[in-house]
Amino acid sequence: MTDETPPRKPLQSGPSPQRSQLITLAILATVFAAMWFSRAGLKSQHAPEIDYSAFYGFVEQGKVASVVIEGQDVSGEFKAKEKVEGREITAFHSMIPRDDDHLLPLLHDKQVRIQVTSDEQPLLVSVLSGLLPLVLMVGLWVWFARRAQRMTPGGPMGNFLKGQTKKFEKTAQVAVKFDDVAGLKSAKRDLQEIVGFLKEPDRFKRLGGKVPRGVLLIGPPGTGKTLLARAVAGESGVPFFSISASEFIEMFVGVGAARVRDLFAEAKKNAPSIVFIDEIDAVGRARGSGFGGGHDEREQTLNQLLSEMDGFTRNDLTVVIAATNRPDVLDSALLRPGRFDRRVVVDRPEFEARRSILGVHTRLLPLAKDVDLDVIARNAPGFSGADLANLANEAALGATRRGGDEITAADFTEAYDKVLLGDPRESKLDPAEKRRVAVHESGHAIAAHYAEHGEALHRITIIPRGMALGITQQTPGADKHIMTQPELESRLTVLMGGFAAERAVFGSVSSGAENDLKEATKIATKMVANFGMSKKLGAVYYEHESEHPFLGQRIATDGGASESTVSAIETEARVFLEAALQGATQSIVRNREKLDRMVEVLMDRETLEGPAIVELLGGRVGADSLPRAAVAIS
Repeated sequence: MTDETPPRKPLQSGPSPQRSQLITLAILATVFAAMWFSRAGLKSQHAPEIDYSAFYGFVEQGKVASVVIEGQDVSGEFKAKEKVEGREITAFHSMIPRDDDHLLPLLHDKQVRIQVTSDEQPLLVSVLSGLLPLVLMVGLWVWFARRAQRMTPGGPMGNFLKGQTKKFEKTAQVAVKFDDVAGLKSAKRDLQEIVGFLKEPDRFKRLGGKVPRGVLLIGPPGTGKTLLARAVAGESGVPFFSISASEFIEMFVGVGAARVRDLFAEAKKNAPSIVFIDEIDAVGRARGSGFGGGHDEREQTLNQLLSEMDGFTRNDLTVVIAATNRPDVLDSALLRPGRFDRRVVVDRPEFEARRSILGVHTRLLPLAKDVDLDVIARNAPGFSGADLANLANEAALGATRRGGDEITAADFTEAYDKVLLGDPRESKLDPAEKRRVAVHESGHAIAAHYAEHGEALHRITIIPRGMALGITQQTPGADKHIMTQPELESRLTVLMGGFAAERAVFGSVSSGAENDLKEATKIATKMVANFGMSKKLGAVYYEHESEHPFLGQRIATDGGASESTVSAIETEARVFLEAALQGATQSIVRNREKLDRMVEVLMDRETLEGPAIVELLGGRVGADSLPRAAVAIS
């Protein structure tokens, strides 16, 4: 591959039209200002001004030698230096009344030399001084109007619209291949057909097959949707047009539709090509959702996009790839076959994919011998590709801060805490608060250790981090996609452990259990309303609708739910919570000595790792690895 230098544009021999307009306006403004101030005269700029009474008094005293009268303006000279307001002057300037019948006779009596000039301006000067302000205003209006044409379609500066679409040629910028995208095997398999069609369209057309007109990449943020789209362009070697959906929308109605037309027209001229629209939900939201008024610019842009993707000018050599993390809000017309007729789910990576992603992001990092990427990947379920990249980067930064030459396992552990919980707080807890936090976290640990389906403990700390005052971390097993009722009940018991420990030790509870109770209530409500785990309500699904801030909180099915049903769901959820609290309390009462001993150790050390937890509680402690679950008191 060679890099070609684009030809230089010829230099312009004169100033640009915009610059010429500015120069003309500046000249007109200067001429107008000069004419406006010329009426003051040169003498008025240098001669001090005195009031009429003082001027008349000097004339009566015979101290004035000569005067020049121009309308109501009079200037003159004294016969000798005169003292006025503490300073000596020889010339003066003043204003006289319009019809003063006494001044001229007095000047004649005192033998003052009189010169009279006309204050009327020439006709040309008068006309220009009257028209120049109007010409200046019109010129400014025309100049701003032409600049505004950049923002409207069809104007002489319509290239502004083309500037919003970014074309990435294969040899210039799209160097990403599928090998650079770790994991995502199923997604890459679906997109391989797009690559094959763009490379060899005749092979697909031979049997009458048609490649999907549009491909919608669906997945949480940071899972690699944009990277996949670039990899498709890199593998197929075709022009790649990328734009964010929010760039279509402007203040003026019709601009977005014009940009859509321009984007697709340019893509079709360079076919076969790929058009990538990121965050398509910004323009593709469902029309007539029922909340708030419509947005004319957004809806016109969406209508134009629908027309381009499925119209009489359909061009099968242009493939549209779009990405979103909110497929639920997209318009149904956008998702029907013939437009986005293939959906590729880009989910959070599994263990093998996480291991591969970590390998990509750490291949250039100096890792110590104690770093096991398998352990890191296994203990970071739920992390997206971007999360794993950030984890590796934070570990490298941590090693740099401590002045190390290699990145150790401890750096990854510290990076995990920083990514998940934040930096340690600068503020310190007083002894009473510190003991309460130690009791709370010890309660979580006792409940987790003795829960039938609880996950093994990894670390307990009462060092405040981020919004949490203390943390109890557990080591997970394999990736889980479903959870059984006993596992959910054990999780509720662990969440209630801190609340139960505070009540057992202090006889009262604190606000630190707020986050635990919130999470436990959410899980219990889902068990009853969504998972069919309540014997009283049975196997029925109730959708919990509380997204709109002005509609309040309600639970409904397709046919609607009565108030008695909502009350029954709350009652059944409370049954699960009470059972979890009772189980946690029993574990704490039976193991009160271990709880008290753990509290004292935490007050002294502030952090307990695996070996110390084994010494206090016995087995079932996770290996030295990164934790997945963290129960925090906030």
